Amino acid sequence: MKKELLFAFSAFFFMSLSAITGVYADEEEGKAVTILKEKIDVSGDKKEDTVYIKGVYYEEGASFLKEIFLEIAASNGKTYKADLTGGYDPDIQFEDLNHDTVKDMLISIPTGGSGGYSNFYLYTLKDFQLADLKVPSPLVINSQFENGYKANITIQETGQSYTFDLKDRSEEYERLGLYVNGKLSEPTELMVNPYSALKIASVEGKKGLMGVQRISGAYNADTIAFVESFWLYEDGKWVLKNTKIMKMNARNSHKH
Repeated sequence: MKKELLFAFSAFFFMSLSAITGVYADEEEGKAVTILKEKIDVSGDKKEDTVYIKGVYYEEGASFLKEIFLEIAASNGKTYKADLTGGYDPDIQFEDLNHDTVKDMLISIPTGGSGGYSNFYLYTLKDFQLADLKVPSPLVINSQFENGYKANITIQETGQSYTFDLKDRSEEYERLGLYVNGKLSEPTELMVNPYSALKIASVEGKKGLMGVQRISGAYNADTIAFVESFWLYEDGKWVLKNTKIMKMNARNSHKH
């Protein structure tokens, strides 16, 4: 009898809990606000769909969105939805990046961190099938400081290496203890950030993406270089077509 009562109570408890959870989810959905709204054909049927970026603020008056999602009220009368990560000020651009004649949706969501990077998403609704096309992963860059106020990076995807002369920062690096009389005090890697930007760009005469990654030295604001990567969507995947390195001098590097 006791076991039956316990089971009945447990069942009631979990049913109540799931009901509460369901109500909470509905409430959260109810708090969602429209951040962006665009009328554009993203399904390829030559009729306008309504594309929304919606979000739920962390609390009233906050600028951080703890939940962000893509919602499309399509011309076929159905609604499609994809959950995105939280962040600040999401943005969306429309461009045919997989070259199937239908515009895709490139979404960027700044994280608000000191590194200045964002999360990026790419979706298609061709033929009313919502699919995540993904974005190209940031380059894998191996890096290290070297004696004599130098640093070296190697881009893993291409095998290309670059050496930076950082003598213009020698005073700062000595003060921080990174170097002692020009000798590296201990093996130290540079700070390689994920994408700070992922922009639509012309790549080999077609619409592709250009990623920008910041490489910092002793601390985040100590910008040593920006690495640009150029990508084209081919045969269902992103293909790296080119890379470019832009070195920053010490005078400009500390600007945020």
